[in-house]
Amino acid sequence: MNNDASSLFNRRGFLKAGSLSTLTALLGTNIVFADRLPRHYLPLVFDQIDENGSGPVDPMATKNKNLVVLNDKPWNVETPAYLLDDAVTPADKLFIRNNGLMPEKLDAAGWTLTINGESVKAPRTYTLAELKTKFKPHTYQLVMECAGNGRSGFVPKTAGNQWTEGGVGCAEWTGVRLKDVLADVGLTNSAVYIGYYGKDLHLSGDPAQPVISRGVPIAKALEDETLLAWAMNGQDIPPVHGYPLRLVVGGWPASVSGKWLHTIAVRNKVHDGAKMTGKSYRVPIHPVVPGVDPPASDFKIIESMPVKSLITSPKTGLELPLGKPLALRGHAWAGDRAVKSVAVSIDFGATWQPANLKDPKNRLAWQHWTAEVNPPLSGYYEVWVRATDEAGVSQPMVMPQWNPEGYCNNACHRIAINVVGQ
Repeated sequence: MNNDASSLFNRRGFLKAGSLSTLTALLGTNIVFADRLPRHYLPLVFDQIDENGSGPVDPMATKNKNLVVLNDKPWNVETPAYLLDDAVTPADKLFIRNNGLMPEKLDAAGWTLTINGESVKAPRTYTLAELKTKFKPHTYQLVMECAGNGRSGFVPKTAGNQWTEGGVGCAEWTGVRLKDVLADVGLTNSAVYIGYYGKDLHLSGDPAQPVISRGVPIAKALEDETLLAWAMNGQDIPPVHGYPLRLVVGGWPASVSGKWLHTIAVRNKVHDGAKMTGKSYRVPIHPVVPGVDPPASDFKIIESMPVKSLITSPKTGLELPLGKPLALRGHAWAGDRAVKSVAVSIDFGATWQPANLKDPKNRLAWQHWTAEVNPPLSGYYEVWVRATDEAGVSQPMVMPQWNPEGYCNNACHRIAINVVGQ
């Protein structure tokens, strides 16, 4: 937060006397609808995110130099919102979230997938070629979102990569349904969970050290859209996204969609692999005071991701002539649920205007929305977007319930614009 601007609020979050004029002076123009600023809300322009990228970019990781590198060991790379404007996210615009190092050898011809665990009738191994020929292929557009997407918006700050809003995408995945393969293997009635194992390497380089081995309840594993995928947008999955085989589970944290997949274990209990225990990918069962970190026993596993939306056009920072309508568009999604409605605001959430919302391509795909607003005066504006899911749950305007790991921030996305003219 900009220190000069944040000092203009008192400890209870209200603007100090005379502070509005100081904010306006710092900005260089008037803040339209300034009287409607939420308590302790610092206008976006004073806390801008660098959208030009930073840090080293490995050509093997991404060809798009406009992505923002949060970490390069392991790779954590996010996509600025304006680059997520495509209806289907291209491979070079999909965020990268790795927990370890990429495998050194990726041999599709010799790749195998083993199904084992306490709840299979007998373990079985398939070659990738067998998966492609023995089972019917399916293609779905599926939302993947890092559980830490939006972490940078929590106050107080939490540890971990400080994702803004770009740890999400909706690519088109092709593969076979996991449920068809599990039916071929045969399950016992004791099946509770599945867990995946990939060939990524621990940062230490020690092959014996586990990296990440997460999973989902058996009911989620048996959904039609849960895929053993080998193609992304009609092409082989890029190496950084899990080539040659990836588990793809839409609507839940992307960490359950295991890359470089070689084994699925069908468990008779909740999977206990790496990053399934402790506080990893978990949130408190009950609300906590910001800054308080309860014991691990008070946490629950994140399952369906919360309702969320993005403004993908225009890019924040647009200068608009007074009297010209502003065309807006973006996407909305809601984990396992569908999005029921989307609305936009240009007065800091005091009033909302409904957007036009399209149906998803298929279940668990994001939904596209459009809107048009007419700023009445010259000056600084923020455009906010808020989605509501089919259960009636809406995004919080500024920040949801704080949690110590910084997960599942689904606050309204916003962009800043400047309207110029008399």
